Amino acid sequence: MADSRETLTKKTFVTGFPVKHSRSPLIHNFWIKQFQIDGLYEAVEQSPQNFPSFVESLRLSDRTYVGGNVTIPHKESAYRLADRPDEVAEELGAANTIWVEDGLIHATNTDGFGFVSNLDDRHRGWDNTDKAVVLGAGGASRAVIQALRNRGIAEIHVVNRTVERAQELADRFGQTVHAHAMDALFEVSAGCGLFVNTTSLGMDGTEAPFIDFSPLDANAVVTDIVYVPLKTPILKMAEQQGFATVDGLGMLLHQARPGFEKWFGRKPSVTEDLRSLIIADMERHA
Repeated sequence: MADSRETLTKKTFVTGFPVKHSRSPLIHNFWIKQFQIDGLYEAVEQSPQNFPSFVESLRLSDRTYVGGNVTIPHKESAYRLADRPDEVAEELGAANTIWVEDGLIHATNTDGFGFVSNLDDRHRGWDNTDKAVVLGAGGASRAVIQALRNRGIAEIHVVNRTVERAQELADRFGQTVHAHAMDALFEVSAGCGLFVNTTSLGMDGTEAPFIDFSPLDANAVVTDIVYVPLKTPILKMAEQQGFATVDGLGMLLHQARPGFEKWFGRKPSVTEDLRSLIIADMERHA
C-alpha cells in the first residue's frame, strides 16, 4: 500500500541538528488539523555538512517541501544560502523561516516577531517604557534587541559577561543599544520598564544567581526566553520581588505564525488550547 502522505498537497519541515526535541511539529500540525488543511509538518534532521544540499533540493521543480523552519545550528547558513532574505534576516545574519517562490528560496527571521507578540498577548502595555535591559549577548539576543529597537524602545542596555560581545550588538543595532559588563547590571537597570533574560540561566531546572530587580520601574515586566521550566528561576525571583512576569513559551508559539501563513495561506492564532498542548508535552518529557 502506498504511503498516504504521498497524496498530501503541501509538506513542510523543521530542520536542525539535532531536531528530535523540536516542538514545532506539534504546533504546526495542531493548526493543520484545526484548518483541515491537506498538509504535513515534520522534523527532518540534517547535519551541517548535508544542509546546503538539502536547501538546494528545495529549488527543484519536483521538490518535496514548500518551505519550513530552520533551527540550531543552521540559522546563519539558511540566511547565506537563501536567494531572497528579507531586511530582518539581512540585519540579523540569520533566518529561521524559508519558503519557495518561483524556484527561489526566500527567508526571514520570526524570532523577534514571536518575542514582542508574546509580550503583547500576555501583558499588553509592556512597551509603555523608554528603557529596557537585556541580559546576555548570544545569538538569541539579536532578534530580541532588533525587535525592541523596532518597537521604539529608546534605550536598550545589553549586559553580558564578555562586554566585547555586547559591544558587537551595540555596533550592529545602532545608537539606542548600549553595552555593559555584568557588574553594571544593577546600575543600568534603574528605571527600566522591561527586563529580558536571553541567557540559558535557569534552563532545565538549573540554578540562576540572585538578581536584585529593585532598580527597575515599579511597573516593569520581567520576561525570559527560556520556557523549560515554564516558570524559570529568574521569573520566580522577579515575582517574589513584586514584578509582573511573562514566560517564554509564547515566543515559541508566536514565531511559528508567519511561516504557517506563508506556506498554507491561513493565519493561525495562539490559543490556550495550543499552550496547553505544548505544556502537556513539556511535562511528559520533564
